[in-house]
Amino acid sequence: MARGKKQNPFAARKRQKREIGNPPDRRSEPYKEIERDNACFIKYYQMQQICASAEEWQQFLAKIRDNLPVTFRVTGFKDEARALLKIIETQMFTEYTRGVAEINGLDDVQQVEHPLCLPWYPNGMAYQLQLTRKDIRRSEPLHRLHNFLIVETAAGNISRQEAVSMIPPVVLDVQPTDKVLDMCAAPGSKTAQLIEALHASPEQHKIPPGFVLANDVDNNRCYMLVHQAKRLNSPCLLVTNHDSSFFPNLVTTDVSGNNKSILKFDKILCDVPCSGDGTLRKNPDIWLKWNLAQAYNLHGVQYRIVRRGAEMLEIGGRLVYSTCSMNPIENEAVVQRIIKDAAGALELVDASHLVPGLKHNPGMRHWQLATKEVDTIFSNFEEVPESLHTIIRPAMFPLPEAEMATIGIEKCMRILPHMQDTGGFFVAIIEKRRALSFEQKDVQDLEQEKASQTDEKPAEETKSAPWGPQRKRRRLHGYKEDPYVFFSEQDADYDALKQFYQLDEAFNKRCLLTRCQTERKKNIYYCSEMIRNLVLNNEHNIKIINTGVKTFVRCENRHTLNPYRLAQEGLQTSNAFIGHGRRIQVERDDLILLLNCQDPTKPPSTHDLKPETQERCKELCVGSCILKYVDESFTLFIVGWRGTSSLRAYVAKDETVHILRMLGGDVSKFEVNKYEAARNKEAANGDAEKETEKEEAEEEAAEDATRTEEQEQKQKQDENDMEL
Repeated sequence: MARGKKQNPFAARKRQKREIGNPPDRRSEPYKEIERDNACFIKYYQMQQICASAEEWQQFLAKIRDNLPVTFRVTGFKDEARALLKIIETQMFTEYTRGVAEINGLDDVQQVEHPLCLPWYPNGMAYQLQLTRKDIRRSEPLHRLHNFLIVETAAGNISRQEAVSMIPPVVLDVQPTDKVLDMCAAPGSKTAQLIEALHASPEQHKIPPGFVLANDVDNNRCYMLVHQAKRLNSPCLLVTNHDSSFFPNLVTTDVSGNNKSILKFDKILCDVPCSGDGTLRKNPDIWLKWNLAQAYNLHGVQYRIVRRGAEMLEIGGRLVYSTCSMNPIENEAVVQRIIKDAAGALELVDASHLVPGLKHNPGMRHWQLATKEVDTIFSNFEEVPESLHTIIRPAMFPLPEAEMATIGIEKCMRILPHMQDTGGFFVAIIEKRRALSFEQKDVQDLEQEKASQTDEKPAEETKSAPWGPQRKRRRLHGYKEDPYVFFSEQDADYDALKQFYQLDEAFNKRCLLTRCQTERKKNIYYCSEMIRNLVLNNEHNIKIINTGVKTFVRCENRHTLNPYRLAQEGLQTSNAFIGHGRRIQVERDDLILLLNCQDPTKPPSTHDLKPETQERCKELCVGSCILKYVDESFTLFIVGWRGTSSLRAYVAKDETVHILRMLGGDVSKFEVNKYEAARNKEAANGDAEKETEKEEAEEEAAEDATRTEEQEQKQKQDENDMEL
């Protein structure tokens, strides 16, 4: 190969494949179950005495080797949450008991264990099924339950989440006025809980005064986080991409926009990266790779994240530190270190009253460290050989007994798998009593620091016109995001929107934004005033991945007076500000008729609707509108479109199925039985094969007949030739 010429990796792989031949196809080999055993793991945790007795230890080992049951929670802030919970507890759980009885060959459904309502989750909105993910996914009798979970999750009405993972947001005790930071937010299940808590009082706040800032260091996982959180359609969410341990100070301004201050958060969640041995039941592959080196490597990262979180916390604010690990090196060792370094500014508090009925152990006051293979045990740093001093640090050992007593480490919560059939988890609740000695307080210092960094770094590139999300340019740390362009005071599009939808004066037009710099706006988003403040003051300081909820979408129609339609995603925000002139109240039968129409080219005619609905339609001009349905226990608001002689519902398929279910309508045509579909496909393939065989047989018979006829003709010709 010529000097300096790069080797083609694909060609090299092809040559290698020719030399060694084709490797065996792994898919043809039978799947081998992972052996749920790890000698170092068992030896280490037995040494730590995480269980009080030998009997409890055996219960722990038996449970952690078992599969994890499925848990889910209902999105509590939505108006129809209670009605959906009632459907789950009747229809779906009836389907559940019938399916489980059929799988286990039971004649009586009363023998099936009923799903468990988690006693510590607020308002009884979370349930644990006595089934694993595999059971639900691979059992035909449970296909309706599986479809229900998929559809309602996509519609944002339920969330499938591990039970112990729900604890940190609950004990964080978020209120609608709180400024909340989720430091390590991806994949987003806890962030969704924080958003739910923020929107818990819709009757008090049209839009909550607080917000949730969700951050993650991994760019790819940030998009997963956006997908998860966007199901809740909150205008009070901001997603950022930054290293949590070096999270920058964010600046906010007052109403006048002149006085700047460093933002302090009321509530901070530090669900830090960890070894994850508490998730062994869900992720059995951890059995194969677990070792103590993971905990030693992560201890420093975990401490830096919680320290940075403590700096950004408001005095009187609350910080929750949590891991899905059972290792004291990642748990108590980190907590004792930050409490000690804070020198009285931080205090551990007991929050067990927020999770009544949750079984847990207090934080550990004694633990030991060991080598990677757990063949040498260390009780203090003096016993550690010098060769391990860079791996095992003094702060990882427990503090002296007298110091430990003042910290109150027993206020932490340790949840072990055998206590209530869950995963393993650790939670510590910390409150800030006064400012830390090492935190930055002065905005002038912050401005000077920024100025010095600007002098050292080359000038940043100016914003250029975006190419759209489908053509984002890939960078070293992810994509370059499109800009956030807020509406100006004199925006012609807003004036047209205000007139058409009769928008209330309380609707802040300055909080409308687009992701493009062109005059022709495609999608218009809405965010809260506080989020707008954060974006404008910090977009050059931190990478913003996403914010705002889609509220208006360009939908040009020659018959309508306004080129923008309402978006269902943003309706829970915009609904409170839209006037009566664009609303139609519909009856149950009318709404079911509209939802069952799946062909957008053939919407239902207004003549098919009830007379009251027809009269209201006549009062509206062509364009987007809100369909309102009032039930005894809930009220639904749906985006509709009033055509010249028709009316249609403008909702996605998953939302359609959800609403039909709430109305007691027939959803069978949306149900998919993948097992029956597979059988039909196999039968069709079998019929096709039989048809092919039949055709081949007929062709062969025809060919034989042709050959016979040709032979007879030849024989006759030969006879005629002989006679001549």
